[in-house]
Amino acid sequence: MHHLLHAGRLLLGKTYQTYFSSFPKMMRAVCVDVPGGPENLLLRSVPRPKPKDGEVLIKVHATALNRADLLQRRGLYPPPPGESDIIGLEVAGTVDTLGPGLKRGWRPDDRVMALLCGGGYAEYVSVPEELLMPVSSNLTLCQAAAIPEAWLTAFQLLVFIAQVKEGEVVLVHAGASGVGTAAVQLVRLLGAVPVVTAGSPEKIKMAETLGAAAGFNYKEGRFAQGVQEFTGGKGANIILDCIGGANWEQNVSCLATDGRWVLYGTMGGRTVEGDLLGRLLSKRGHLLCSLLRSRSLQYKAELVQAFSSRVLPGFSKKPDSLRPVIDSTFNLEDIAEAHRHMEANKNMGKIVVTVVPPSQETQP
Repeated sequence: MHHLLHAGRLLLGKTYQTYFSSFPKMMRAVCVDVPGGPENLLLRSVPRPKPKDGEVLIKVHATALNRADLLQRRGLYPPPPGESDIIGLEVAGTVDTLGPGLKRGWRPDDRVMALLCGGGYAEYVSVPEELLMPVSSNLTLCQAAAIPEAWLTAFQLLVFIAQVKEGEVVLVHAGASGVGTAAVQLVRLLGAVPVVTAGSPEKIKMAETLGAAAGFNYKEGRFAQGVQEFTGGKGANIILDCIGGANWEQNVSCLATDGRWVLYGTMGGRTVEGDLLGRLLSKRGHLLCSLLRSRSLQYKAELVQAFSSRVLPGFSKKPDSLRPVIDSTFNLEDIAEAHRHMEANKNMGKIVVTVVPPSQETQP
C-alpha cells in the first residue's frame, strides 16, 4: 500500500481539533477524460480535497456502483454545478479530518457511510456532515458502502414521494437491483406488500427470499397480467419504475385506481407513443417523477435524518433484520471490470468496489 500522511490531530479534553500542516496533496481517484466505455476509466493521482466549513473528510474504504455512474461515464449525467466530477455516489469509511464549523459529535476514526453528489471513486472524499450516517458494529464497511444511495433512494421514493400506506401493493421493477432489493425490504418494513419484476428466475427467487410476495419475469410474458391476478383485479397502488418508456402501457394497465406511478429512471427509453395521458386519466393515476442527486442539501439532510431514525436500527443481528445485498466485489484497480459487470445486467444486488482491503478495515 502506498504511503499517505494523515492530518495532524490534537486531543484537548473531549474536543478534537485538526490542523493541516502535513496535509497530503495527492490521492488516487478514478477519472474520465473522454466520455465513453469502461476502458475510459483512468486511475491516477489527483489533488486530495480539504473539508470546507461544515464538512468531514472521509478516508474511503469502499464505494459502490449505481446506474447513474454508467451514464456519467458516457457523458450523459454530469454532476450538479460545483460538485466533484469524480464518479461515485456513496462511500463507507472512517473519519479522517474534521472541517471547521461542525455541529455534531463526529470524531476521527469514526466508522461512517455517506450519500454523495460525486467523488466516491477515490481514496478520500469531503462530505457535508448532514449526509453522514454511523456504521453499526455488525456491518462491515464493504456492506455499509452498499447502503446509502440504494436504500436512501428506495426510502425516498416510498416515503417522501409515494407516501406508502400499510397494506398497499407496491410493484418494484428491477426487483433484484440495488434499489430493488432495498425497496422490497423497506416495503415489508413499512407494512405494505411488495411484488417485483425481474429478468430471470434466479433474480425473482432472490427477491422472494427478501420478502417479495410475487415475482414476474418480464421476458416471459406480460407482468401486468400477473399483477392483476395477484391483486384480484385491483392493481398495484404504487409502482416504482426505473424503466420508463418500454413499460408505460403495462404500468398503466396494472395501476390501481388513484394509484401512484413513481418514475425515477428511464433504462427502457424516454419516449412514449400512444394514449398515455388518456389511460392515466381514466385511472385517476398520479405520475410522480423524482431524482435524488440534484436535490438540495436541506432535502437530503432531512432524508438522511428520517432514514437514520426509521430504518438504520433495522440493520441488526436479528434473523429478520434488514441487510444490504452484495452481488460482487472489485478492487479499485478493476473499476472497468466492475462497470462491465453492471452493463451486462448480471448483478443481483450491489456491486461494491474496495479502496482499502477489508483486512485493513478499522474495527469498532
